[in-house]
Amino acid sequence: LRVLRRMERQRVLSRPRVPFCTVVTDLATAHPAWFHSRVDATFVPSDRLFNHARRRGIPAERLRLHGLPTRKAFWRGERDAKHRKASEAETKALNLKPGKSTVLVIGGGDGAGGIYNIVEACAKQLATECPGQGQVVALCGKNGALVSKLEAARGAWGEVHVEVRGFTNKVSEYMHAADCVVTKAGPGTIAEAAIRGLPTMLSSYLPGQEYGNIAFVVDNGFGGYNCSPKGIAETVCSWCKDEALLESMSERALAVAHSDATLKIAEDVLLLADASKDLPLRGSKEQRSQGA
Repeated sequence: LRVLRRMERQRVLSRPRVPFCTVVTDLATAHPAWFHSRVDATFVPSDRLFNHARRRGIPAERLRLHGLPTRKAFWRGERDAKHRKASEAETKALNLKPGKSTVLVIGGGDGAGGIYNIVEACAKQLATECPGQGQVVALCGKNGALVSKLEAARGAWGEVHVEVRGFTNKVSEYMHAADCVVTKAGPGTIAEAAIRGLPTMLSSYLPGQEYGNIAFVVDNGFGGYNCSPKGIAETVCSWCKDEALLESMSERALAVAHSDATLKIAEDVLLLADASKDLPLRGSKEQRSQGA
């Protein structure tokens, strides 16, 4: 903001006023550094952060509540989630077994978060409680050692189908085929799961910015939190055996989903850029008054 103000005064910009926006990409808990009263627009993904921004001095007219921006594969995703289970052809295209209860375990781009123990516990639990009726999909990111370890062990967990993947750009398709997802409390994956109407079990979180995401999922009724692989396995297995519960959780996930967030944010930024000629210069009395 200081640099832009200086450049505006020195008239070195191609236009008299360049808008400055902040897109908050935490769902529920955000560091104060996200918020400054003199930015032209602050985009927040939830009611909780809207209220937090107001407490940090952001004027309501400069706040936009559109949700969390997601990848293109998840835009308008609620349409697919109305019939949440993928078709038989879509399931087979992913090398999955149609008609089976499917637990998706996501380790992020680095395959972190104790994924091996979670996959093992879920596979054993499904094999015990739903023999021949369940499958586990492990997305291991770029963790090649984890892929090899899971591939070597997957035949030892009883009558359950286990698929192991490294880095993939088909997360949306795997979510569409799953009954529930196990993941750490990253905001992007949670937002994507909500768009897909996917019940969500959180297995870990980064202290600070991800802690509030647990309450976002639990309080909105579309998932839970457990740091124990056995506890995770017991819970998701109970979900898979209760179709009515899965459907209820799916509807609650969709209720907080924002599949059009990316497009709405982009549209608002472009409108703000078009209107920039009418914005007061930074440091002017009018701009300082608006900030106050």
